Formats: sequence, C-alpha cells, structure tokens
Amino acid sequence: MNPADHLPEFQVAPEAELPVSQACLRNQQPIAEALEDILPPQSVVLEIGSGTGQHAAYVSQRIPEITWQPSELAERMASINAWRLRSGRDNFLPPLVLDVAQDLWPVKQVDAVFSANVIHFVSWPKVRAMMAGIGRVLRVGGVVCFYGPFNYDRQFTSEGNRNLDQWLKHDIDPEAGIKDVEQVILAARRERLRLTEDREMPANNRLLVFHRY
Repeated sequence: MNPADHLPEFQVAPEAELPVSQACLRNQQPIAEALEDILPPQSVVLEIGSGTGQHAAYVSQRIPEITWQPSELAERMASINAWRLRSGRDNFLPPLVLDVAQDLWPVKQVDAVFSANVIHFVSWPKVRAMMAGIGRVLRVGGVVCFYGPFNYDRQFTSEGNRNLDQWLKHDIDPEAGIKDVEQVILAARRERLRLTEDREMPANNRLLVFHRY
C-alpha cells in the first residue's frame, strides 16, 4: 500500500521541491553504508531528530529489510511526511512527534536507535534525557548509533569543528556545542549502553556504536 493513501492532506512533490539539508546530502551514503554493517536484520529503527526526513528516505530505500521510524519536533512533521510520500516506501513509517526531554516517548520498544547531528545541537541536560529515553525503549541487545562531531580529551579534532562549536553557542543555544566523547560514553553507560565501536567518518565526524546490555 502506498503511504500517500494514509495522508490525503499532503501531495507528492517532485524531489527538487522537497526540503533539503546539504549536510545530509554529503553524509547519507557513508552513513547508510555503515548502518548496513551494524543494524540487526529485520530491525525496527527509531531515528531521533529526523530533520528534513532525508536520512529516513535514503536508508529505508537502501536497506529495505529494516523498518525506519522517524521522529522530530512538531514543526518538522510536514517536511518528513513530504519525503515519506515521495519515497513511497512501506518501511518508512509516519513520523512521531518527539522532544527528547519529554518523560513519555511515543514508542514502546525498538531494536535500534539512530541519531545524526543531534548531540552537539542540544544542551547537556537534553543529551542526558535522550540517553534515559533510549534506555527505556531499546530492547536488551539492541544497538544505538550516534553520528556527528565529538571532542577527545576535551580537544577539538579540527578547526572546522571549533568554528562549528562557536557558531552553535552563539547562534543556536549557549548550552549547545560539541560534546566530549568521554562524557557521552559515561552518560550512555548509566543507561546500560556499552560502547562497542568508534568509527571514523568523513569530514571529522564519528559514528559511536553502543549496545544495550
């Protein structure tokens, strides 16, 4: 069944007219290639912070055996639904409204969690809240993948990352910014998430992979 049948208020737009993140265009292929190696077969994947919906469209097409559950703040729903309708894929589920700081998440249990370029855009309390939420909905043995820039030993890994951190604090949120990987690992450990891989990605980004025990 075509997803458009369930959303009559939207019309399928040509791809050229859809909201586009240039960063997503640059990183969606290496991310999808990594996820092909990491995600369990037939898994239900919760994406936290789906943005425009491009990752959901790209990965659900490239890995058709998984079920991709996007989520975002309410104001992003139209963009994600537009990409969903354009993709026409049954394994690209309707997006859920989710603020990581809320106590009750609109999903019960998933096999995997993916989040790209969220941790450095939010404050540390929201990172902690996100970890706690993941701990509530991820099944034992499940996998979590965080994509984005991270600091090591409190040091930026590139001048570009340093500039990004300054822009985030000045233009987005004074409490935002690139996080120390050691702190992220510790926060994850509190939710029974163990780091199993720290994979180098293009443009001074990393893919941190955790498993729930």
